Amino acid sequence: MLCLSNCNNMQLPNAQEIGGELPIFPDYRNVTIPCNIAPLNFKLKTPAQSIAFFSNGEKQICIKSKVGAFDIPLKKWQEIVTASIGNAMQVTIYVYNNNSWVKYKPFKIFVAREPIDSYLVYRRIAPGYRLWGEMGIYERNLSDFEETTFLSNKLMNNNCMNCHSFCMQDPDKMMFHQRAIHAGTYIIINGKIEKLNTKTKETISALVYPSWHPSGKFIAFSTNDIKQDFHLSNPNRIEVFDNKSDVVVYDIEKHEVITSSSIFSKENMETFPTFSPDGKRLYFCSAPVKQMPESYKNVKYNLLSISFDASTRTFGQKVDTIYNAENEGRSAKFPRVSPDGQYLLYTISNYGNFSIWHKDADLRMLNIKTNQVDSLKNVNSNNVESYHSWSHNSRWFVFSSRRENGLYTRPYICYIDKNGKTGKPFLLPQRNGYYEHSLFSFNIPELVRGKVKVDRYKLIKLSKFGKAQDVTFGGIMH
Repeated sequence: MLCLSNCNNMQLPNAQEIGGELPIFPDYRNVTIPCNIAPLNFKLKTPAQSIAFFSNGEKQICIKSKVGAFDIPLKKWQEIVTASIGNAMQVTIYVYNNNSWVKYKPFKIFVAREPIDSYLVYRRIAPGYRLWGEMGIYERNLSDFEETTFLSNKLMNNNCMNCHSFCMQDPDKMMFHQRAIHAGTYIIINGKIEKLNTKTKETISALVYPSWHPSGKFIAFSTNDIKQDFHLSNPNRIEVFDNKSDVVVYDIEKHEVITSSSIFSKENMETFPTFSPDGKRLYFCSAPVKQMPESYKNVKYNLLSISFDASTRTFGQKVDTIYNAENEGRSAKFPRVSPDGQYLLYTISNYGNFSIWHKDADLRMLNIKTNQVDSLKNVNSNNVESYHSWSHNSRWFVFSSRRENGLYTRPYICYIDKNGKTGKPFLLPQRNGYYEHSLFSFNIPELVRGKVKVDRYKLIKLSKFGKAQDVTFGGIMH
């Protein structure tokens, strides 16, 4: 039960200010938000008759609630956020307790000048292990609560879909995989859809983890022999590991994969490729091959890079080490370079390359120009932080975290200023009650600059009935 009142005409209650913080969910205290984000709805963890008062001196919002759940009207929110750009608004909570009102120490919400990309694309999937029932890829408008379905497996015979990826946050250049019944890699460029059969006799598997070249003409992929195992008592629950893996680059126009002996070797497992924003370097992770699953805790991945010349489709001879696992005894994965080329964000954990169930997994950030590493203590939690992606202006990144309950993966958004200082991350805003009632995890959150435009009927028809284009193997460069 909510009642919106004009603060100028409303007499706020006489209340005694008390110390301490009032627990709220989500925790939006002192976060930095973009100027185009949806209302930061929240609720008291202990229901009570209460008032939330938002003010920046120029604009105010008062919301009364009998149970302490505050759903902020969109128009009022947009007005106060716009008036707070480059500054902050203050939030004061009043609670009626024992026949009198008390108020808690105000907290601030800082509003950055830089906007975030307008859409977030993610897969929603139950937090299971082997089986899935309902899953889909969804698009969320970040300025409000509109969520639309890109593709649901209800329309695809309950098929599996994964690894959606975009070229430089461009919604008109994307790809994703389908497995099982309608297996194939689907590339969508300006509405044109291609279905590919990407398994060749020379590669370990069909193409897996992707990264677009900024030109839009290439996509780097790993090929992996992926296995999983289960723990009886380990809090990490599940292990996902590779028996072997390689990295290749797919030429979209020629329907051909090319590679180099530096990223396609029998001695090492190469995976998680990502291009630099200028397209001149290819980053990837690599670890020596070991007997699996017996040695899963001894597998620790280095973070490496190699040059790439798109005009000649050739790789460099020298491999540079960005992170040496032997120095610290931990393992790197999921490298992502900011579009301005300044920072390299990656995940670190005690071992392995698939850290979405590793409670020790944290984010780190390398300043590529100064070689300084930030452990991101104000970003990480005591639970899993894993997959991440950048906004096109390099001022925001989104990452997946299990910090709320250790089971469900949720998307958190974090601000980074021009000096590399990060703000306090905040949970993707939703209407009150959403997270308490949702039984799905958010998987692979990707920021994009607009809504994907595709003929879904055509996509579904091609998926179910269309023949896949075979990909060829163009050889190994030595």
